[in-house]
Amino acid sequence: MGKGTVLERLLSRRNDCVFSISATTRPARPQEENGKHYFFLNHEGFERWVEEGKFLEWSEVFDHFYGTPRDFVEQQLETGKNVVLDIDVQGGLQVMKRAPNAVFVFLAPPDLPTLRQRLISRGTESPEQIAKRLLTARTELAQIRHYAYRVINQHVDEAVAQLEAILAAELCRTSRVGRFPWEEVNEEAPA
Repeated sequence: MGKGTVLERLLSRRNDCVFSISATTRPARPQEENGKHYFFLNHEGFERWVEEGKFLEWSEVFDHFYGTPRDFVEQQLETGKNVVLDIDVQGGLQVMKRAPNAVFVFLAPPDLPTLRQRLISRGTESPEQIAKRLLTARTELAQIRHYAYRVINQHVDEAVAQLEAILAAELCRTSRVGRFPWEEVNEEAPA
């Protein structure tokens, strides 16, 4: 099971999390719906969104463009939701520059042969596309050092549990929580 399965399971267990729907220029796969799985745009529409600054991040991957709509993410954060992005390393590095306080988790396959088998069993790519994805995976794995956390997706339930543990820890960080109502504001450093 791939990262989509892990993220679906996480989101089904957490009411405080919402999935960010990406925009793409690639054609919809069978069973994919516009506005539910992706926002499907033509190249001209995507370029217009780039020019208008409507993306938090965007990149070209496997001959198609993908991007995270900025408005949706900002609206969800304002309501107190944790927004989960499913983006490649190119996009992740862009978000790291624009939102350094976000939590960055690299969800990795156990190994490349397992990833290859998962891609084959998915049945959505040609052998050439699978080879290209595996080459990209090698390059992306080399970027793992830029991420705060890594989760190995060997077993879905374990990967979800690790993501929940990361989320719980991050929500408890003193830099992320406000003051308690009974605390006095003291601008002086403790002695």
